[in-house]
Amino acid sequence: MDELKKTYYIDVGNGQISQSSTASTWSFKIQANDEEITQLRELFDQNYSTEWKNFFRAHVPYVQYHYDRENDDYDNTTQQVYGMIYKLGDDEAKSHIESMDILPEQS
Repeated sequence: MDELKKTYYIDVGNGQISQSSTASTWSFKIQANDEEITQLRELFDQNYSTEWKNFFRAHVPYVQYHYDRENDDYDNTTQQVYGMIYKLGDDEAKSHIESMDILPEQS
């Protein structure tokens, strides 16, 4: 049984999910059920946690960005966020994400 999908407005930059289009700025409009929103929220929370790890790691000058596992984790989670938004988003969201060329090629 499909759960009822609701409209949400997403701002990836600050990890904000809202049902109000006027409450704050947003970049993407999606249709999602409660489970999908929970998954998206968990991805945003995961990136928030990784950002703190990156902040502390940034004070270790001998670790270069491309050798830093936390940066890889952050990049991977960000890609998952955009993948979910692409899957759940309206045509404008899909078009914008395609133009970003952030997702792996779909086969």
